[in-house]
Amino acid sequence: MNRRQFLGALAATQAARAVNNKPNIVLLFGDDLGIADIGCYGGKEIPTPNIDSIARNGVRFTDGYVSCPYCSPTRAGLMTGRYQTRFGHEFNPGPAGQASEDFGLPLTETTMAQRLKNLGYRTAMFGKWHLGYREKLRPHERGFDEFYGFLGGAHSYLDARADSNNPILDRDKEVDKVDYATDEFGRRAAAFIDANKDRPFFLYVPFNAVHTPMEATGKYKDRFASIADDRRRTYAGMLSALDDNVGLVLKALERNRLTGNTLVVFLTDNGGPTAANTSRNDPLRGFKAQMWEGGIRVPFLMQWPGRIPKGKTFPHPVIALDILPTAVAAAGGKPEADWKLDGVDLLPYVTGRSRNAPHERLFWRFGAQWAVREGDWKLMSMGDGPAQLFHLRRDVGESTDLSAAEPARVASMKAAWDGWNANNVPPRWGPPRRGDGEGKKKGGKKKKSA
Repeated sequence: MNRRQFLGALAATQAARAVNNKPNIVLLFGDDLGIADIGCYGGKEIPTPNIDSIARNGVRFTDGYVSCPYCSPTRAGLMTGRYQTRFGHEFNPGPAGQASEDFGLPLTETTMAQRLKNLGYRTAMFGKWHLGYREKLRPHERGFDEFYGFLGGAHSYLDARADSNNPILDRDKEVDKVDYATDEFGRRAAAFIDANKDRPFFLYVPFNAVHTPMEATGKYKDRFASIADDRRRTYAGMLSALDDNVGLVLKALERNRLTGNTLVVFLTDNGGPTAANTSRNDPLRGFKAQMWEGGIRVPFLMQWPGRIPKGKTFPHPVIALDILPTAVAAAGGKPEADWKLDGVDLLPYVTGRSRNAPHERLFWRFGAQWAVREGDWKLMSMGDGPAQLFHLRRDVGESTDLSAAEPARVASMKAAWDGWNANNVPPRWGPPRRGDGEGKKKGGKKKKSA
């Protein structure tokens, strides 16, 4: 071997070693899960020890948000690190058989999977996509090396062929049968970890639990014989299955001695639609599809042993848009200006390197509904009346409207929202018709005037 060949081989070895030293990234995502049903957020009725372990071994965000109170738009923001209203992905598409022909994450947007794939990661997704049905819009065409799951917004847990317009797929091949979808997604995620333990990987597991239809096997329902209401008992079984399979993924990391070199994030896509699945959002007001805290504030947990302190509680607002830049930074990458990210890298904040709040403001737009959070203040409108102002640190249940007492603050925050909204675009498709199976719900307590 001559000197040039030797130097080339050395460089290749060093590059491979650098890639192999990158941390793994695991993103665990629930569906329609109420914050009050999780143990580390005060839930007592349904044990969630595996989800809770992420908080115990890392950080629990008290004020963790998603960028929309609805399934598909939240996922569009999550996968891009950008407010989905920047590119018109504002609403759900409706059921698979009735979805708008324009529906899908635009090809102008780059997913988290593609960003990490470009950094040398093996990528996989097991679960619910909800970001496009057509060719070029499916997971294995948007940066995921492996995909098993379904493309729509909801699916039977027990019947792989329950919806001919939205079958369970193994990459692009229809699956004939499934014993219980939550278990299948967990098993495949654990198997992926076993098969890729010697290379850096990005694993995205968007479980459809605890979204309707309300289906749980006897194994899970039998754990909650003391719950009299059958729907609530079924929900408890579905959440218990979700927790078991989060545990299956965490155990696979431990079995392969990868826990210390893996960034794990857990959150859910929106608040619980209580009327649809008996989920609980208290003490938050409202539900899925609403701009109240119960629609947009979610359980949000992160661990990376040795890098993130254990048992940390983080009180400043964060948002699902932050996960992409955090993952890219963990992987040794650096976001470019032309990515136009709205999220930020959370690592300096959760490790204590920065003592500032990650965001000066957070914004939301969902049709006529809108909101802005600035520090402890939140200005919002449900679209059918004047804006209301709440101090969330003193009034997390949004019971007392302070807008009349704080007109200057209302004007300033609304001006900030208007400035942000000027950089958004019109929706590329309209909201789905009622009865789309997404658990749309009216609700919320009456407000009191200050």
